[in-house]
Amino acid sequence: MEKKYRWFKIAEDEMGIPFQANNMAVVEVNGKKISLARHREGMFAFSYTCPHASGILSDGFIDSKGNIVCPEHGYRFNMENGRNTTGEGYHLKHWPVERRPDGIFVGLEESGLFNGR
Repeated sequence: MEKKYRWFKIAEDEMGIPFQANNMAVVEVNGKKISLARHREGMFAFSYTCPHASGILSDGFIDSKGNIVCPEHGYRFNMENGRNTTGEGYHLKHWPVERRPDGIFVGLEESGLFNGR
């Protein structure tokens, strides 16, 4: 079954996103804080906090493989699919990002299970 998304515009263009030196930002989507990262040519949206100990992920860094690294305990997550790449078994919520002619959008699943983690 194909996922259906409700799309939210987060900026007119990439310059409208407050990226930090680590190429990550915190944005608000539908009233919830989420993390946004840019790596190589991609842009990724994922949980504001780590599912392990609630470290703020935008305070971490992106490793050379494109994983987000939590600043608290170093847990690593694939930004594309949310998989924990260091073996602890956690899963990171993540959402699609689209660059369109009229802005940058994040898609939240219409099923409604969104709690910001």
